[in-house]
Amino acid sequence: MNFPQEPEHDSTIRIANCGRRKELKQTQFMGGEQDGAAQEGFHVPSGTDGCESCPELASAELIRRTLGGLHAPRVPIGPLAVHYCARLAGVSIREFSTSSRVMVDCILRYYERFRPDAVWLSADTWVSAEAMGATVGALADDQPLGGLGGPRIRRAADIDCIPPPRVESQGRYPLMLDALARLAERLGKDVFIVVCFDQYPFSLAAALMGINEIMVKVIEDRPGVEALMERCLEYGLAYGRALSEGGADMLSGGDSPAGLLGPRIYRELALPYEQRLIAGLKRTARQPISLHICGNSLPMLGSMAESGADVLEIDHQVDLAHACRMVSPQLTLWGNLDPVSLLANGTAAEIRQAALQAIAIARAYGRRRFVLSSGCTLAMETPEENLDALFRCEY
Repeated sequence: MNFPQEPEHDSTIRIANCGRRKELKQTQFMGGEQDGAAQEGFHVPSGTDGCESCPELASAELIRRTLGGLHAPRVPIGPLAVHYCARLAGVSIREFSTSSRVMVDCILRYYERFRPDAVWLSADTWVSAEAMGATVGALADDQPLGGLGGPRIRRAADIDCIPPPRVESQGRYPLMLDALARLAERLGKDVFIVVCFDQYPFSLAAALMGINEIMVKVIEDRPGVEALMERCLEYGLAYGRALSEGGADMLSGGDSPAGLLGPRIYRELALPYEQRLIAGLKRTARQPISLHICGNSLPMLGSMAESGADVLEIDHQVDLAHACRMVSPQLTLWGNLDPVSLLANGTAAEIRQAALQAIAIARAYGRRRFVLSSGCTLAMETPEENLDALFRCEY
């Protein structure tokens, strides 16, 4: 559906986060203070100042205003920088993923170099699977940690052997909670910290059972898959609540294997568990919660918008204009520049043009809830000058 557009005003949009910001004259859609009621469950800054009268905001306040649909002086920028931080700091992925001190030092190096509006705390997508008993490691120092050996779950009896979640002692849960405490202490309250609570239940079940096996079981033994997803839900709730209490500003989770199910089975199987996890977290967490599905999630996007997530992270294969039409303006879209073809291999001019185009599309649909970002995690080989082009936006 097309959302009604508001009267046009010629105004200034500041879209970079650096000391030497440039100003871009562009048509901007302006309206009331908020495009609908603030999202329930997380803090939205108060105030009635319009864009032009807002003082320069700290990054965390800027993103909170954006997620709440309030006027903000510029569009926030928060690409998904994870292992890129390790490469920038000159350490291996293995060191980054297995030491809270090293992980935090790398993220701080990235923040000090580029001054993004949001930083991401994540090791890899196997933290919860490891906590549930999966054998996790890397074949080389510069490869992400992943599952080693056979699947953790081979038969129904294996599900009963999974212990209750104990975030204070299982796997790398303690490491990640320590990293969050260190990062929050070092950055203070002015920088927005997105913390990944790992995987939503279907994707976590896929890691434990094996992607090929679970896709067969979805058809042949769905009750068995759902039994495993119930245990995955328990772990997601326990870990997410611990991160919420530990100082995260937003909780982000991925469900990319669920994108392989197709729209019908996704809606029947994956979505209800996403909804239950998000609803369970929101009973105690005040932070916004996001949902990320890699690739072209457009066939599932309407259902994703029903998950209860406050933020949908969309990859570069998703047409942004189509997403703006499909998704209510009460939800934030976070994305969706191509991390490889554009940010890693493009030119500075191409990056600036793509950033401008994405912002223009969001503005054309009257969408205040938009954060400019990479569609997925930054490639480790992304040149620093390309990120300079994104963050410093000399238009």
